[in-house]
Amino acid sequence: MKAVKHNIFKTDIRRTFIARAMVALMVLLVGSLQGQTLDAYIGEALRENPGIKSAEAKYMVSSEKISEATTWSNTEFGAGYSVGQMEMGMMPKAEFSAMQMVPWFGLLGARKNYATAVADADYVGMEIAQKNLILSVKQSYYRLYGIKAKQKVFDLNIRLLKTYERMALTSVEVGKTSAVSVLRLQMRQNDLVEKKLILQQEFEAEKQVFEKLLNRETSQPLAIPDTLTISPHQEIERDIDLHPELVKFEKLNRAIALSEKVNRKESVPQLGVGAEYMLFAENPDMVMPMVSLSIPIFNKKHKSVSRQNELRQQEIQYQKKERRNDLKSNLAKAISQREQAQIKFETQIKNLQQAKNAEKILIKNYETGTIDFNDVLDIQELQLKFQIDYIESVKNYYIQSAIINYLTN
Repeated sequence: MKAVKHNIFKTDIRRTFIARAMVALMVLLVGSLQGQTLDAYIGEALRENPGIKSAEAKYMVSSEKISEATTWSNTEFGAGYSVGQMEMGMMPKAEFSAMQMVPWFGLLGARKNYATAVADADYVGMEIAQKNLILSVKQSYYRLYGIKAKQKVFDLNIRLLKTYERMALTSVEVGKTSAVSVLRLQMRQNDLVEKKLILQQEFEAEKQVFEKLLNRETSQPLAIPDTLTISPHQEIERDIDLHPELVKFEKLNRAIALSEKVNRKESVPQLGVGAEYMLFAENPDMVMPMVSLSIPIFNKKHKSVSRQNELRQQEIQYQKKERRNDLKSNLAKAISQREQAQIKFETQIKNLQQAKNAEKILIKNYETGTIDFNDVLDIQELQLKFQIDYIESVKNYYIQSAIINYLTN
């Protein structure tokens, strides 16, 4: 009977090793599929996210203002009719007038250029909103991966501890170990079950964040990979000045410069042309052409606007310089953290292999009857730590890669 039990436990161990090997093989398969799934989520977010729709609506409003900018001012019409007594032939019985202010040469073109520049800035703002959303989706996606992968690791370790528990029970029966070893293994299982349940709560919370980014009304199953791996990467050299956040500052600066041109055009005298038709009771009717001139004698307003535009351009230049420094700093930090994740990833692969070798030695000792379950727990805890560190390094690698992609593309 004991020999049968012993063979069963050896079979359980072999199954555990086979399961781990299958997980390792799935890394390549899931790693190749995750990008396609992530792209689908990003596409859904760009279609459904209200923040993106708001940015698109803002750009459409700015585009419509281009047509508005080339519109002339309203034509003024007037009419009057005399109802009182008057000296015949001296006063008109009725009057009709029309007056149109004529835009100064180049004013409408300046307004159109300014409106176009504002629309261009809003378009870049829409691109920035899209890039921010894509980054948020990727970061949440990889956080979900990290939580789910840890859950799988806890499941695997709980099953492994159950196998060790059965081994310990057998050892207790033959007097090779004490019942304390069994209790320690059971307590360790309880600890892992607790951590797994906490991870489930974290997963649900992060899932809600992810679904809000996609603007999903109801909870739906998510296709999140259980495992990912790190492949060699190639640095893409891009000028940080091409980042949309910095491009927008240039667009705004150009819009202010064009706004100043409009201000100068509006500060010159404005010409109006029209005509007045007077209807007399006895005398012949009369048509009188009219010309009006609007002179900005008190032009402090235009001088103030010019000064405001100058100060706004200075403000934008300072903001751009500050943001450029932030982006460069963020890029350097992301590159450094990705390299750290790469180093940790490679280290954990070595650690896991060595921990597996130690585990094999312990199993061999069990077959010869000299196993120490304290050593079993120590190796299991080390394995769990290395597995969690492995997952964290992969998660951080992908998150930092997403940040680098945001900053350099």
